[in-house]
Amino acid sequence: MRIYEILDSENEMSVGVLQYYEKEQTYIIELQEYLDEWSAPLLFTSYVKKNIYTIPRDISFLWVKERVIPSGRQNIKAILDTHKLAEYDEMKMLEISAGKCSQDSLYIKKLDELPEFVVERRKKNLVDCVICEENMLLCFFEDETVKKISLGQIEKVNGVDKVMRNLALFESGKVGTGGYCITFNDSIDIPSYVLYNVNNSVPINKKDFDNFINKNILDTSEICDILECTRQNVSYMLRKGMLSPVKTEVKGNLYLKGDVLKNKW
Repeated sequence: MRIYEILDSENEMSVGVLQYYEKEQTYIIELQEYLDEWSAPLLFTSYVKKNIYTIPRDISFLWVKERVIPSGRQNIKAILDTHKLAEYDEMKMLEISAGKCSQDSLYIKKLDELPEFVVERRKKNLVDCVICEENMLLCFFEDETVKKISLGQIEKVNGVDKVMRNLALFESGKVGTGGYCITFNDSIDIPSYVLYNVNNSVPINKKDFDNFINKNILDTSEICDILECTRQNVSYMLRKGMLSPVKTEVKGNLYLKGDVLKNKW
């Protein structure tokens, strides 16, 4: 993951942080909570008005696209050749311009680590999720909070009604990049903060844990299929601490699906 602070040169303040997950080519923007509808970038004012400071991946990507030369520009090949780029890449174009745009006074600066306000906010992100029966989700969050949530409790979220009507779509649900959402068919996202803010959690029972084990515990062969790698690659990830088994046996280790998926981001 690459991290960039978004700064406003005119008002001399930090606007937020842009996170870029290279493997997934996904962008997530975290805004500062002191922003209001007048100081926030225009694209994000509707979110700030609702006190939403974690910007969805599609809108974060749109912010990036609005600040770079479009891929369809007539002389794009000459521009790529000038900057010695083999192919068009929004993030590289954004870095070249330092995120500057003629429409505002914003720019970006690379950071080595996430600011504390982002680290704290990410504690409400998902680490795992079990797709249960009857449109129920068993959600595990970074701060060790566990909630069982009915989609009916959040049916006003855009696209949830479609998920509730389509079993195959519902069962495609998985934790999205960075734990920022549950995504269904990689097209309908439910933000983690929406799930975290559901108050009336349902008590967890043994069947929930049975579902978790059945759907979220993987052996080495399954990891190789998901990551499209060899057993030697899995051994390397173990040595580097990129994977940690939840159970070690002579016949092989078992792993959490959420930990495995992190290596795709």
